[in-house]
Amino acid sequence: MNIVRVALDLPLPRLFDYLAPGAGESDIGRRVTVPFGTGLRTGVIVELATASDQPDARLKEVVAILRDMPALPAEWLALCEFCARYYQTPLGEVTSFALPPMLRRGKLPRMKKPPASSSAVPSPPAIELPRLMAAQAAAVAAIVGQAGFQVMLLHGVTGSGKTEVYLRAIDAVLAHGGQALMLVPEIALTPQLEGRVAARFPAAHVVCANSGMGDAARARGFIEALTGRAQIVLGTRLSVFMPLPRLQLIVVDEEHDASFKQQEGLRYSARDVAIWRAHQLNIPVVLGSATPSLETFHHAGTGRYQMLELPERAVADAMPVVRIVDTRREKLQEGLSAALLVGLQLRLDRGEQSLVFLNRRGYAPVLACPPCGWISRCQRCAANLVLHLADGRLRCHHCGFEARVPRACPDCGNVDLLPFGRGTQRLETMLVERFPSARVLRIDRDSANTPKKWQVLLAAIHAGEADILVGTQMLAKGHDFPLLTLVGAVGADAALFAADFRAPERLFAQLMQVGGRSGRADLPGEVLIQTEYPDHPLYRALVDHDYARFAQNQLDERRIAGFPPFSFQAMLRAEARSMEQALDFLAAARKAAEPLADGVTLYDPVPMRLQRLMTLERGQLLVESLSRPALQAFLAAWMEKLYAQKMPAGLRWHLDVDPLEF
Repeated sequence: MNIVRVALDLPLPRLFDYLAPGAGESDIGRRVTVPFGTGLRTGVIVELATASDQPDARLKEVVAILRDMPALPAEWLALCEFCARYYQTPLGEVTSFALPPMLRRGKLPRMKKPPASSSAVPSPPAIELPRLMAAQAAAVAAIVGQAGFQVMLLHGVTGSGKTEVYLRAIDAVLAHGGQALMLVPEIALTPQLEGRVAARFPAAHVVCANSGMGDAARARGFIEALTGRAQIVLGTRLSVFMPLPRLQLIVVDEEHDASFKQQEGLRYSARDVAIWRAHQLNIPVVLGSATPSLETFHHAGTGRYQMLELPERAVADAMPVVRIVDTRREKLQEGLSAALLVGLQLRLDRGEQSLVFLNRRGYAPVLACPPCGWISRCQRCAANLVLHLADGRLRCHHCGFEARVPRACPDCGNVDLLPFGRGTQRLETMLVERFPSARVLRIDRDSANTPKKWQVLLAAIHAGEADILVGTQMLAKGHDFPLLTLVGAVGADAALFAADFRAPERLFAQLMQVGGRSGRADLPGEVLIQTEYPDHPLYRALVDHDYARFAQNQLDERRIAGFPPFSFQAMLRAEARSMEQALDFLAAARKAAEPLADGVTLYDPVPMRLQRLMTLERGQLLVESLSRPALQAFLAAWMEKLYAQKMPAGLRWHLDVDPLEF
């Protein structure tokens, strides 16, 4: 009796047995359509069996084994099984997530015919490569010469030419007939990098993968990678699941970026999965960053990872000068200091570009009525509605709720409602008034809400059609603006005292990355950071461009506090209609965990920082251990208990392993 074990997209940690006459070993890894309940579902065949723990009478027969594309390889299935095991997620949910939506639905895209090969086709013209600096050449040699698995941290200052190192290493992979995978943190960076890669490798077949692509394009790229036609895959975190039979190199650019951590569904870290995949295939993986995550920097410092240093800029003569502007005794003009205003005027006079960086979009964080105390709160979340004055709306940046800006206070009727704080829209308005002859361009999720708009804005910047940029972290990474010589950072102090222990690390990375946009070629760069804490160690390290000093200070603090990378964490979260119900579930889960908690610390259930989201009350329970294997063994046993429990109606829960958000 031929039986196939199928992984289905269901929140159940098990496989499902079906009768499959004629199924053979070659069908492992194929998609299959099976009856489930009153309908049909598409899953993936994971195993073959001759017997089932279900009675023969209950076994249903598969509807169809989809042989319209090659079977998913064993290494791809092993990757999914690792993610299911490590992130404590049912295998069916992992395989479904790892497949593009069209393939997940059992469909197939129309494939483009590959160009016919001919000896008459001229070879692409030779490309004049930029001259490598000594440190770049050493890094390329180390990567290309690596035989077998090795994690390499390419730690280079902003503008040090990390991308050129990646391209040289990829060139060597292609020369040996291999495939390369390169991950970037943001969709916005993919087209820019794609253009650069296409120009460098005009004869190579390059595939892009990100969630902004259409279903057919994503499925087509997946199949081209699976069949080996794709030679280079560029993409965001989801591309770590692209099947590549000749994969010889993985690159994770800006490896510190939080975008590599999926925050819903399968809560995986693409960087960590990439490392596991490289180990599985016995190939090198390169992690690149000017501001590595503290975990990565710690591993490099202890010798677990190999450190490759790029200490000098390749695109400019020197690093930008960082100056701290003490705002404690200065009356700011709409949040801007006199020094920053003078710097902006100086760049206008020279015909150079400036960037005012504020990582808060909208006009103001809140609209308020001073007489009665009313403020614009979201009806569905424990958050304020942000004032977007340009289109007359109040918006929640957490759930998307919108409302019109009221003409008067809903509580007392006062018509003098005031915006408190400032966002990019308010800065843009102020700068237009202050510098009427300047072309001010705002770059944030509102002005660049589609890839097309984003590309138009980037083209305008590169063409010199903007004098002053007002932007969020969208502009902080991966961009090269030749005329940009001044960066002013506004409103950074709030992160210094945030409850999240990772906030200083993120702030330092953000400021160093955005400051790195300043100064190219022979134009010197300058960074002005406004702060009320000019002597804070974080800012002093920025002035000295000394990431290592900052990182070591942070690691010393984390070692004392027992925070990662000196401990390992998982977070159980629950959502319910009432906070009482969410916390009661977490308390019961904690009680069930106590007999299993050998070498694991269980903390008390507490409300989340944003305790209500989209009308649901949210609580969390942190578990921690000094040993990753001990934590994993505990989680496996604990999840088995939780899945066996009957959940209250309306309650949802999930586990986040190695959480980044608290």
